[in-house]
Amino acid sequence: MKAIFLFIVFLSIQPIYSQLKITGTVLERTEKGDLISLEDVHITWAETTIGTLSNKDGEFSLAYTATHTKLVFSYVGYVSDTITVNRPHLGKIYLQPNIALEEVVVKRKINSIQKSLFNPQNTVNVDSREMLKAACCNLSESFETNPSVDVSISDGISGAKQIQMLGMNSPYLLFTQENMPFIRGASQIYGLSFIPGSWIESIQITKGAGAVLNGFESISGQINTELVKPLTDQKFFFNSYANSNERFELNTRYNTILNDKLATGLYLHTNLRSGKIDRNNDNFLDTPLAKQLNLMNRWQYIDLDKGWVSYLNLQYLTDKKQTGDTRYEPRTDKFTSNIWGSEINTHRFDASAKIGYVFPDLQYQSFGYQTAYSDHRQNSYYGNTIYTIDHQSFYSNLLFNSIIGSTQHKFKTGLSFNYDKYDEEVTLEYFSRVDNAIGSFFEYTYDSLEKLSFVAGLRADHSNRLGNFMTPRLHVRYSLWDKASLRFNLGRGKRAANIYAENQQLFASNRTITILSTQGKIYGLDPEIAWNTGLNFTQKGYLFNRLFDISLDYYHVSFIDQVVVDWETPQEISFYNLKGKSISNSVQMDFNYEILKNLDLRATYKNYDVHVNYNKGRLEKPLQPRNRVFINLNYETQKKYEGRQWVLDFTANRLGKQRLPDTSANPAPYQLDTYAAAYTILNTQITRIFNNSFDIYMGGENIGNFVQKQPIIAASDPFGPYFDSTITYAPTLGGTYYLGLRYKIK
Repeated sequence: MKAIFLFIVFLSIQPIYSQLKITGTVLERTEKGDLISLEDVHITWAETTIGTLSNKDGEFSLAYTATHTKLVFSYVGYVSDTITVNRPHLGKIYLQPNIALEEVVVKRKINSIQKSLFNPQNTVNVDSREMLKAACCNLSESFETNPSVDVSISDGISGAKQIQMLGMNSPYLLFTQENMPFIRGASQIYGLSFIPGSWIESIQITKGAGAVLNGFESISGQINTELVKPLTDQKFFFNSYANSNERFELNTRYNTILNDKLATGLYLHTNLRSGKIDRNNDNFLDTPLAKQLNLMNRWQYIDLDKGWVSYLNLQYLTDKKQTGDTRYEPRTDKFTSNIWGSEINTHRFDASAKIGYVFPDLQYQSFGYQTAYSDHRQNSYYGNTIYTIDHQSFYSNLLFNSIIGSTQHKFKTGLSFNYDKYDEEVTLEYFSRVDNAIGSFFEYTYDSLEKLSFVAGLRADHSNRLGNFMTPRLHVRYSLWDKASLRFNLGRGKRAANIYAENQQLFASNRTITILSTQGKIYGLDPEIAWNTGLNFTQKGYLFNRLFDISLDYYHVSFIDQVVVDWETPQEISFYNLKGKSISNSVQMDFNYEILKNLDLRATYKNYDVHVNYNKGRLEKPLQPRNRVFINLNYETQKKYEGRQWVLDFTANRLGKQRLPDTSANPAPYQLDTYAAAYTILNTQITRIFNNSFDIYMGGENIGNFVQKQPIIAASDPFGPYFDSTITYAPTLGGTYYLGLRYKIK
């Protein structure tokens, strides 16, 4: 560790002594001979994209590189000029107005889902426009029109939605909010519903092991959400929503700009589900009754002249759910054997802050500090099974960014600290533990937009439960030919499995829960360790004069150790460490194309091969479709006066057959088939934009009304030995139709 620290310090100070800057001032001389400074002039090294912009005084500073000798100065409305660099200070450079230039307006439609050809990581960026194409009320519902991840229902009782990537459940994903860990530990099952969609500015979805600066837990990928910024957001935003299942939602934001550097915003989200819906007549609610209140105060400070940027977030949430038998009344039926019911009550407080400093004279060099605290308290019961969890978490990350010689060679380094305290009760059985980890990381980036770029990172961590370990990550991009990129990634991930918090939907059954391992440090279990290897090919171009892009992914995840959740024996759930192999192979093909003007097509095919060695032997992972087909059509009419427009969206999801856990030992009425048949889910939405401030949207989810015929085994005998709501492979709620409106003031 000492050697690694000294190496990082050496690399941190080296650019200070080795960097040479090229400086100058860009001006215009008027006909009267007056000099005018030109701001935002593009200054780049010839035949590259490496460069900078002039400031308000026309001054610029650019790192010198021995491989290039000429600078190109370009500015809209002026004649471009090329200067040979033969001294550090170039003095005054005069640009001439292009008097022959008439007004030219160039418009290009930018898709709401973008994948860069130049980023070494396989990352998809989703902006806020995409989330307006569906009834997006929280993060778990933000992916209805996005094929990058898979969304499924966790069980037939809670209605919680789970996100999968590369054939693995959400615990193997790293969820971050503005690059700080957010959904983890106690919030793993229900936390996706704690981030309102209207608060999100963009989402970055990265496949494969993520960057080392975000930690060591990522195995299948990372999902990062960026919140709207008070300084650039609308002054006021209002959104209301109601659907045919008596679900009502309200979202509002109000921002106040205190001065040109400081702004604050107040955000409110509240929802209510009051309707007792039981369309399959099994006497159990198809979706829970629920109430949620979510408040956030956000501060933003930016001083570009001095180089300071900072954010502060304060958030409070209370969330209450009731589910189970439609006749259940908590005051009279709680913890009795009269009527089966469940309540999940959550109170959560979050505070986070970020501060960054960019050196004004060395804009490629900066440092930053991130910190976050959360207090999550959940009291719940499922029938007569009690589950409570209190989780206090603290996160701290110190970063330094700079270059080595030139901006083609960048590095990030820093220190991080995590602290987690868990207190759990599972029906009078108590678990308490403290996890802490301190680590250092170094990440080197070689950036050549012409051919090769890569990011190589290494972490060294010490954890009181995971021990001392290293986490390497590598992401490589190579440009094969024009508008074609090939990516490769390799990375290792390590994590502690919170078996109860991550699998609490299993409490909604009468299965006996056992832990078969006793020698490890987390519930008697060892930590999970896996390697992720991936390839991606992306090609963009034109077909019949219309833009298209095609992408092909292959990822292989191999576990060295894994906590196996075994429910292959009816009436039992077993947790134990892996003995043998656990692998996931996934293939994904994407094709995006503008069929006609303003009519866009997205088509995706996925194939999964996920196998785990259970005590019974090597089996296909249950409730994992082998194949998925995704099709999305989006049509937008041409914008008219004040932005008037129609927007139509249609999505079809085809899920292939999936293996079900073994129920052959149950009596005949409570047995399921070995495989669930394939099915299709259809969603659609129509939006009418009346002007730049007001629009109305309406649509339907699962308009084909496909539901699982028997989502709950032995629903007529919920206190008997065969009651089980965990084998859920399809929607439990039929067609849902909704209406909403949005109003905003810029």
